[in-house]
Amino acid sequence: MYDLRWPALITIITVVLHFVLSWNVGKARGKYGIKAPAVSGNADFERIYRVQMNTIESTLMFLPSLWLFAAFVSGLWSAVAGAVWIAARAWYAIAYGQAASKRGPAFGLSMLAIVVLLGGATWGVLRQMI
Repeated sequence: MYDLRWPALITIITVVLHFVLSWNVGKARGKYGIKAPAVSGNADFERIYRVQMNTIESTLMFLPSLWLFAAFVSGLWSAVAGAVWIAARAWYAIAYGQAASKRGPAFGLSMLAIVVLLGGATWGVLRQMI
């Protein structure tokens, strides 16, 4: 078993990221007058909301890949890839908040981090099975 303190820290930062994104949606609801449960009606609000939802969707792939990589390959290197994912998602939030057309590079980098984690985790699991 590898040192799991680093991926644990990345997981905590991921939860904080989600808290911030949720907070941003709440603030945007007030700013743009979007009453729950509505999720549309103002393009600026919709981009902020989509950042939150897209990050939730991405996290469903990210966290299992992070922890499997940590358990079967390296806790430290899982955290390095995880830090890239977090930085990319923060960049994504800023870029998408400005304009939907700016989100592409940050999205690509966050997906690359997941591919690295998932590929490494798959390799690590198969290596132990053989």
